[in-house]
Amino acid sequence: MTARMHTTDHAGYDRPPPVRPAFDAVTWKEIVHLLVNLPVAVVGFVYTVSMVGVSGGLAVTAVGLPLLACGLFLSRQLGRLDRARARVLLGVRVEEPTPIPGPKRSGGFFPWLWTSLKDPVAWRTVLYGLVRLPWGVLTFTVVLTGLFVLWPVLPYVTRLLANADRAMVRGLLSPSDDLERRIAELESDRTVVVDTSAADLRRIERDLHDGAQARLVALAMGLGLAKEKLLADPEGAAAMVDEAHGEVKLALQELRDLARGIHPAVLTDRGLDAALSSVAARCLVPVKVAVDLPARPAEAIEGIAYFVVSELLQNVSKHAAARGAAVEVWRAGPRLLIRVSDDGRGGALPEGGSGMAGLAERLGAVDGVFVVDSPEGRGTVVTAELPWRDRSAAPPRH
Repeated sequence: MTARMHTTDHAGYDRPPPVRPAFDAVTWKEIVHLLVNLPVAVVGFVYTVSMVGVSGGLAVTAVGLPLLACGLFLSRQLGRLDRARARVLLGVRVEEPTPIPGPKRSGGFFPWLWTSLKDPVAWRTVLYGLVRLPWGVLTFTVVLTGLFVLWPVLPYVTRLLANADRAMVRGLLSPSDDLERRIAELESDRTVVVDTSAADLRRIERDLHDGAQARLVALAMGLGLAKEKLLADPEGAAAMVDEAHGEVKLALQELRDLARGIHPAVLTDRGLDAALSSVAARCLVPVKVAVDLPARPAEAIEGIAYFVVSELLQNVSKHAAARGAAVEVWRAGPRLLIRVSDDGRGGALPEGGSGMAGLAERLGAVDGVFVVDSPEGRGTVVTAELPWRDRSAAPPRH
């Protein structure tokens, strides 16, 4: 900890020393960014002017518009580099715009050409390249002069210029509108869903390999030995068959538990009320279940709700040290609401390694919400929201 020093003026009164701006790592990154603005702006300006001038001059020919489309595509790549530079040096995180699909995915050359020519992201990048040259000259001159002349106030000047740079990056290099941002969010959610599905498949494969499969292999070996002893040692063979019968029961139980973890039959047949009551019965503390739904939601939403409650009740059993818990499920307009509460020790955190981070990701992938309220010593209340989707009608049977 740095001690605060005081000085004394001529009248004998203590007064604090003058405030000195700190040249921390953030400030030095901003200085580097503002100095690099000039060479980067020169490259971007020369490219933009050349691209617009050449393709505009050839617009009356057959190659003008395709050349302009390719130039706009390269402008997008320059924008990507500028976003990366701002992310590293300014700490500005701007979502990457949705890429323009190629001619094959666009339905042909002319649809792709039209989409590329009216691409707002590329045209804003062109504008960014044009305005950066005077701005780069200004920032380079001011910061370079400040390094020798304005040293005491340079951090303040740097922060002011860097904030203007941040605003310029967000305004001109961000996705074009809310739809673009929504597409970026959905792409991120799709990645989460794919990763979660792959993890689930690996878990199922591991459980089958280490559990039921290993037990069935041992069962087959035991029955083979019993078959060999059947004539020579009938009593020993009978004992081995009896042992194998017990192994069959255990293997069946493991398969049932595995199937219940994937999608329990009671959920398919009777819905959330019965399925959550079954989960609550297996919890190590008494659990009150209240499900108030006018109808059954879509199968995917129902499955996620079951999985969320199951995981949360497992956390209650393992970590909460609670005397009781409660599960409430109801519908509020277009949302399915879930509340799981307990009177345990509290202190649960979504990033605490209790599986809540994974639950938050799963809910986020389907436009859900996951909120944890867990003060120390006063229990935990977890509220989850899922979009309500009506269950599709079953096809008529012939």
